[in-house]
Amino acid sequence: MAYLYWQVTKTRRPSRVGARLFSSPKLMSQLRNETQTESVPGVIRVAIIEDLPELREGLQLLINGTFGYRCVARFCSVEDALKTIGNELPDVVLIDLGLPGMSGIEGIRLLKKQYPDLLLVALTVFDDDEQIFNALCAGASGYLLKKTPPARLLEALKEVTSGGAPISPEVALRVIRLFRHVHPPVTANYHLTPQENQLLRLFVDGHNYKTAAAELGISTNTISFHLRNIYQKLQVHSKSEAVAKALKSGLLSDR
Repeated sequence: MAYLYWQVTKTRRPSRVGARLFSSPKLMSQLRNETQTESVPGVIRVAIIEDLPELREGLQLLINGTFGYRCVARFCSVEDALKTIGNELPDVVLIDLGLPGMSGIEGIRLLKKQYPDLLLVALTVFDDDEQIFNALCAGASGYLLKKTPPARLLEALKEVTSGGAPISPEVALRVIRLFRHVHPPVTANYHLTPQENQLLRLFVDGHNYKTAAAELGISTNTISFHLRNIYQKLQVHSKSEAVAKALKSGLLSDR
């Protein structure tokens, strides 16, 4: 495997970092000129979204120089990634948060919406509570700081594709502190009428329009009317979404 080491250094922008890549000119030439091979079963396919060219190339060199890993795409912005990442969808995406244009957090949200099974791992200098919370809520499956050693980074890629959630130790401590201050939500109140609540309970129990109408002694048209009101109040678009939200928010906890 090619020897790789990068040193994170401060730049003129205090919230950004640069990266100096230490490798031979021959290796860098191979990196720039190489062509990707076809997908190999068992290989972890990685895409990189990072605006710093040196770090972007360094990550690609590390990934392609390690058996069992392959970098299938590199992007300097979320906008570029959204255009073509679907051409060869990776298993996991390493994404910076402080990107020019669209932020990495918004990128995580959009990519997760477009590709629900896509794994996204934040790779960033930000270690504050707000960035961590927003990235995880947007759909990130892991959160790594850029000072993460290369060996640990590779281990994290394998971990996330195996169902894990790799997080830098410093970030894990912040997550624990955040949860200490978060209390379980109280039962949500969406101002459903008694009949709407009853209808929702029937759907949870597996009833359809006809059987629910027979149970309540009303017409299916009336069922549709109540259901439209339920959709509006719960801000959902289908019966299954309504049932899921009712269960998740504790609407039916007093059954």
